[in-house]
Amino acid sequence: MKLKTKINLNLTQFSGQTSQPPWKEINNEFQELVFIDDQVILFKLSQEDYNSLNFNYELPLNCDKSPKKEDIEKKLNEIYDLSFDLENFYNYLKSDVKLAPTIDFCNGLRLFLAKNKFEAIISSISSANNSIARWTNSIDKIKNLWGLEYEFPSGKFYSFPYIETLKNSYEEIDPLNCDRTLKNCGVGYRSKFIKQSSEFCLNENIEDISKMSYDEAFEFILDIPGVGPKVADCILLYGFDFKEAFPTDIWIKRIISYLYFNNKDISVKKVREFGLENFKENAGYIQLYLFHYARKSGLMKKLKL
Repeated sequence: MKLKTKINLNLTQFSGQTSQPPWKEINNEFQELVFIDDQVILFKLSQEDYNSLNFNYELPLNCDKSPKKEDIEKKLNEIYDLSFDLENFYNYLKSDVKLAPTIDFCNGLRLFLAKNKFEAIISSISSANNSIARWTNSIDKIKNLWGLEYEFPSGKFYSFPYIETLKNSYEEIDPLNCDRTLKNCGVGYRSKFIKQSSEFCLNENIEDISKMSYDEAFEFILDIPGVGPKVADCILLYGFDFKEAFPTDIWIKRIISYLYFNNKDISVKKVREFGLENFKENAGYIQLYLFHYARKSGLMKKLKL
């Protein structure tokens, strides 16, 4: 089916959002497992222009039970934030001369929201002080080692592991299979945090986070092992769609300092507060756009000097 909507699918997939790794590119389609009411299906997306999406899906082999069409489209809408009014957002960006240039570099970029909230938590922890390529590769390895295998007409795919499965994984030495460890997935020192955070999520109902206010959710997330303010905001933005979150690291600090404070050396904490207070419900999108703009426009190289 063809859906009319403005999105740059490729840009959204590869923008480094910590909800999940990019989906697999197979035969010019982005493909990934998605669960709807405990039923697994394979989403298949492609694009010819930025004003529409080609969307199809498959059921597992030997399965004749399918979620309702409206539930499938609702899930697609949620993952790619298709209800968000990009044109209205661009009008907001144009009202600020410092933000307006981001549109040319980010046109059609949308939030890539979690299809699995636990995966978003582990992905965000794995991304801390890490490159996009490395953490996304680590998450793919975790899926292949501990996820469930499903077979479709298009091939085999692996789900993200259950919370209890990852909690019981080995960090460094697996007595049955020495290669089957978190360390061998490339997560480094984060392996202990992955196990500890899995235990935390096993004992808490993480779905309740969506019912909290942003401030309540932020404080709650900070109790997860391995989570500091920046990772907490990543989890809230990409995992739970708190658009007022403003993930702030050294790069966002440099970008905001350059654009709004004449390169004055202000703290990461102050930059986060600036983003929350000034950008409000647009903070998450603005952070995403600023980071990509800095990467592609040459600003990030300039800020390294």
